[in-house]
Amino acid sequence: MLIYPLSWRGQQPRAIKSNPYLFFLTLWLCPFGAESGAHERRLLNDLMANYNKLERPVINESDAVVLTFGLTLQQIIDVDEKNQILTTNIWLNLEWTDVNLRWNESEYGQVADIRMPPSSIWKPDILMYNSASEAFDGTYPTNVVVLSNGGCTYIPPGIFKSTCKIDITWFPFDDQNCDMKFGSWTYNGFKLDLQLKEGNAGDTSTYILNGEWDLIGVPAKRNEVIYECCPEPYLDITFIIKIRRRTLYYFFNLIVPCVLIASMAVLGFTLPPDSGEKLSLGVTILLSLTIFLNTVSAIIPITSDSPLIGTYFNCIMFMVASSVVTTIMILNYHHRLADTHEMPDWVRVLFLQWIPWFLRMSRPGEKITRKTIMMQNKMKELDLKEKSSKSLLANVLDMDDDFRPSSTLPHSHVHPHHPSHAHPQQNNGGFIRVSGSLPPPAEDVSSSFPPGAHRELSLILKEIKIITDKIRDDEESAAIENDWKFAAMVLDRLCLIVFTLFTIVATVAVLAAAPHVIVT
Repeated sequence: MLIYPLSWRGQQPRAIKSNPYLFFLTLWLCPFGAESGAHERRLLNDLMANYNKLERPVINESDAVVLTFGLTLQQIIDVDEKNQILTTNIWLNLEWTDVNLRWNESEYGQVADIRMPPSSIWKPDILMYNSASEAFDGTYPTNVVVLSNGGCTYIPPGIFKSTCKIDITWFPFDDQNCDMKFGSWTYNGFKLDLQLKEGNAGDTSTYILNGEWDLIGVPAKRNEVIYECCPEPYLDITFIIKIRRRTLYYFFNLIVPCVLIASMAVLGFTLPPDSGEKLSLGVTILLSLTIFLNTVSAIIPITSDSPLIGTYFNCIMFMVASSVVTTIMILNYHHRLADTHEMPDWVRVLFLQWIPWFLRMSRPGEKITRKTIMMQNKMKELDLKEKSSKSLLANVLDMDDDFRPSSTLPHSHVHPHHPSHAHPQQNNGGFIRVSGSLPPPAEDVSSSFPPGAHRELSLILKEIKIITDKIRDDEESAAIENDWKFAAMVLDRLCLIVFTLFTIVATVAVLAAAPHVIVT
């Protein structure tokens, strides 16, 4: 069979008929034709004439076929954390020597190598032990390159799905080590000797970068295991794909919004209680954090191990829930009245004296110091003593607070024959006097008061006392309500500081505990 140049195809008959010398000149100048194809065909016929693909290609049956195993990582397609499956695009590199596929190049037209399908010759039954694929073997059966010395090179590409234990302790600042365990399914170490290629690591020179994961390395190790059932060693080559999560996406989409929502919960303590929005703001923020937790739970695997981000979100949620509880307490304090609540002593000492002094808080026109706290306690004791003594007007009139004359005043004596009940009479001053209720005072020259003046002064004293008691009660009620409002304000400021420090400490602790913070 003659092979003509491509530019002559379709024109051979015309060229031969027009110039036969051109045909012989072409054969002499271009010595290509059926020689090489015939040599390769003859080589294939001779090699496969007595070849048995089930036979292990060794000279001595006690020898093991040495298989050099390598791997080229092309791309990390997907890391399914929920199902714990790693999907990768990998080229395997298998090299071994087949003694039944050797030939002398000089006898076959210097043919140095041939390509043969793997189904036609013996090839090692290498599989990935931890495969998660339905077909189990995800390689594409490419041709095997066979050299004249019997060396066979088989590089099948494939999409591999391997099981990978995902450790979510430091999510989203985590590193993952995914193993890919390769070995013979039926041959032991005495039949098939697995050896790593030089470098003891996978080839990553053609690796395509992944948007979510950063590749750290692909180290490999050779394992030799002897099981209890069999005395022969079983060999495997394990490649460890070390990857690190790029945290920039999660930092700006999970951490930053969570910090902002927590800061909004903290700023809710600056709202005045009369605004009516403190409680609704806290509940809204609590619902927002719940939605964020649902987003995180949809990403991470279902496991009892608590991830770092989950712990952080739970702390923030606990803080927001506590802020709602303290907001209810603040509103309760702010709207308490003197008629319904009496301020306990411990609340007065804690929220009106010491915590305001510690927080540098004071009411307008006064400054709370340790000295003023001591003075207030002494004044309180003096007020209690003053309440137990007589009033000022009663003291001037030398009367008791129950409007009875003191023993120092001259008392009138009731005539024994005077009736105890009589009709009311009117004196010269116009005041009505009821006989029997108070006996008429006897005229005494030694008395400093004119006749009837003592009764009028006692009535005036009673009216003044009623008025002053009303004013005093109103002032005391207003003071008590102001004390409750100030206690609510102190509690508001205390929660603002405490929850702000809690949010800052929790955020810094999470970032400090993470193995790495930002990986772009």
